[in-house]
Amino acid sequence: MKIKALYNKFKLCSGISTDTRKISPNSMFFALKGDNFDGNTFVTKAFENGAKYCVVDDEKAVLNAQCLLVSDTLKALQEMAALHRNSIGIPIIALTGSNGKTTTKELIQGVLSTTYKVKSTIGNLNNHIGVPLTLLNFDKTLDFGIVEMGANHQKEIEFLSNIAQPDFGLITNFGKAHLEGFGGTEGVIKGKSELYDYIKSNNKTIFINTDDKEQVKQVKGYTKVLTFGSNPNNDFNIEFISANPYVKVKFNNTVITSQLIGDYNFGNIAIAIAIGQFFKISEANIKRAIESYQPTNNRSQVLKIGSNRIILDAYNANPTSMLAALKNFKQLESEHKYLFLGDMFELGEFALKEHQAIVNFVQENFQENIFIIGEHFYQTLSPNSIKKFRRFEDLCDYLKHHKIINASVFIKGSRGMALERLLQII
Repeated sequence: MKIKALYNKFKLCSGISTDTRKISPNSMFFALKGDNFDGNTFVTKAFENGAKYCVVDDEKAVLNAQCLLVSDTLKALQEMAALHRNSIGIPIIALTGSNGKTTTKELIQGVLSTTYKVKSTIGNLNNHIGVPLTLLNFDKTLDFGIVEMGANHQKEIEFLSNIAQPDFGLITNFGKAHLEGFGGTEGVIKGKSELYDYIKSNNKTIFINTDDKEQVKQVKGYTKVLTFGSNPNNDFNIEFISANPYVKVKFNNTVITSQLIGDYNFGNIAIAIAIGQFFKISEANIKRAIESYQPTNNRSQVLKIGSNRIILDAYNANPTSMLAALKNFKQLESEHKYLFLGDMFELGEFALKEHQAIVNFVQENFQENIFIIGEHFYQTLSPNSIKKFRRFEDLCDYLKHHKIINASVFIKGSRGMALERLLQII
């Protein structure tokens, strides 16, 4: 079936699903394939759960006239999303970066939603499947759509940009994330900057944080650039005041005290303020939206558990975000501090070097109560004052006999480490 005909069928549906367990009535089910599953084998289940149509790429899966056969279901999903994006014609704001994408997306949505009708990427559905699903969730009634883009290889952001076709673009930062796939830090910069390349070639608009010199370097020669940050000469001047522990900023005569910790969140907040000002959101609404935003899902959460204050930042980690968070934790006033650091994934040949660098920093800046967990950290050279655990279970056994009281506790590691499990033990 051709994409236009498929799209006409989609317009008769209530939405899109790729998971038979989450099908809404009268939706269109796409039978995608994964390493360990084939959606074509779930067609019967999809219809039983309420699907109106099933898009399949295996002739054996065509059970009735409601089964729509295409050559490749993933490609069809992506092409249909691009067609839908053109059809609805709403302004799209796209963002990528090594750290802070989801937080920034939610801050932007919070600010814009005070005045406009807005939808954005749900959760972190930001890859070659998530971006099409996000776009197909937008409609003509929206004033804005916000699309988060993630990548771990070259050309992925370029591919996603061609689907989403953003009118506005921004990069939160360049960091040491997915070094294995990008081939090093320069590869990260090149890969993320594919969004800038799309924006420039299509004469669209970039928001640029001039406090980030690498970003400034990447947009030399661009004409449609809006600047923000602490420089008074920016289009939007935002001043960093403090982060003890929560980030406080000022723009014009308005002071905002956020619920986000760490000076590394200043850039994320500044982006939302700049976009809010550009789209004529009142200062009062910008302030209200940012001050009311509470981080969730293990992202920079501050929790009070018994006599302990927990800084839970266990959603993900890379060398850049780990170092920034440790520097922030060092500045916090507390008589007793505990560090729990889990392995950072997707670093490839850089893994041992980057884990050793974190250990070296911790050794120089923290005196005691340092715990590192995971295969990579276990292989580092460290003094006896740093307690190493190859397995999470070994750490649990230790903590059962060593209680933590009246302390500030910092927890961070990659998603695969799932260090939020420590909350049940501390």
